[in-house]
Amino acid sequence: MECSSHHFDVIVVGAGIMGSSTAYQLAKRGQRTLLLEQFDFLHHRGSSHGESRTIRATYPEDYYCDMVMESSQSWEQAQSEIGYKVYFKAQQFDMGPSDNKSLLSVISNCERKSLPHQVLDGQQVADRFSGRINIPESWVGVLTEVGGVIKPTKAVSMFQALAFQKGAVLRDNMEVKNIVKDEARGGVNVVVANGEEYWGKKCVVTAGAWMGKLVKTVSGLELPIQALETSVCYWRIKEGHEAKFAIGSDFPTFASYGEPYIYGTPSLEFPGLIKIAVHGGYTCDPDKRPWGPGIPSDSMKEWIEGRFSGLVDYGGPVATQLCMYSMTPDGDFVIDFLGGEFGKDVVVGGGFSGHGFKMAPVVGRILADLALSGEAKGVDLKHFRIQRFQENPKGNVKDYEDQVTLIQITSR
Repeated sequence: MECSSHHFDVIVVGAGIMGSSTAYQLAKRGQRTLLLEQFDFLHHRGSSHGESRTIRATYPEDYYCDMVMESSQSWEQAQSEIGYKVYFKAQQFDMGPSDNKSLLSVISNCERKSLPHQVLDGQQVADRFSGRINIPESWVGVLTEVGGVIKPTKAVSMFQALAFQKGAVLRDNMEVKNIVKDEARGGVNVVVANGEEYWGKKCVVTAGAWMGKLVKTVSGLELPIQALETSVCYWRIKEGHEAKFAIGSDFPTFASYGEPYIYGTPSLEFPGLIKIAVHGGYTCDPDKRPWGPGIPSDSMKEWIEGRFSGLVDYGGPVATQLCMYSMTPDGDFVIDFLGGEFGKDVVVGGGFSGHGFKMAPVVGRILADLALSGEAKGVDLKHFRIQRFQENPKGNVKDYEDQVTLIQITSR
């Protein structure tokens, strides 16, 4: 390859958690790698910032369990390389009505994947958590060991630092305007807003909420990826009970199946506050966002009142943070070659639908595999192919409830 500051083996477009993980994977394999970001590194306009994300292996879809298990090990490996922690372990507790199809599928997958778990009735839940969590008589709980909290901004910074240490070139405030097939040399030319062009043998696009816009510009293909703005809420633990809900106290990360789907983490980033949020948000244009704040529903306040024995103030959140989802119709990822004139020269990774962060290490590994060898090792990508939306606009067919609350708005 011609030696030039503008020539690379692989160019990664988008430096959120997926792009940064991919750049790390490529650089540690000795690939000359360029990581481009349209805004400042570690910005707060997308999906990869903030104070916490959960990790869990309990999924209704069986194809995510193995990906989470691999990622759990990879998070530990990466943080051992950098020398500080981004992954704080806890148990995971899932709960919901005993006839909820999604929760029943979770239990079935735990059995099929030999994932150690306990199915608990209401009394057992109250005993296990010393009255801190209560569920209705008609509900069940599922307790597993693979859970915890990941620090997102810190994790993105970790992968960028590791990629840089291994030789990657990092450039922010470099908005990619187009990707063009290089007919003469092969590979692609990546054109940025300031007029510069970079050449790469391969390109990986991980543009988050901007994926649909960029892919349409580049290829004319319309990916069904809808940006959502979501509010993450923090609620005050009543005085004298703070330690009972803190990370390391045996209080778990948790998810509640039903309407709405609610999830949360032990108290970690803000002492005395617990993160409890609805999985969902408002549809939006990522360049013309409403910038919240979303208003917690009465059903969410009732849920908090009922679950935590009055130990959490359910009158309203004391702090909120905004984040973006990139939703597909089926809630599954898009991991595939862009195809068309680009063939296998451009790989796309997007549509992570509000639940992909925990799997960033394995997604980065998969995207690097696809770029370098044209196939991913040890994982079946059929559920993530672009082609599925041409066969069925709703994507993968699932025999259980939607988990994401999606609110359509035109202005707010």
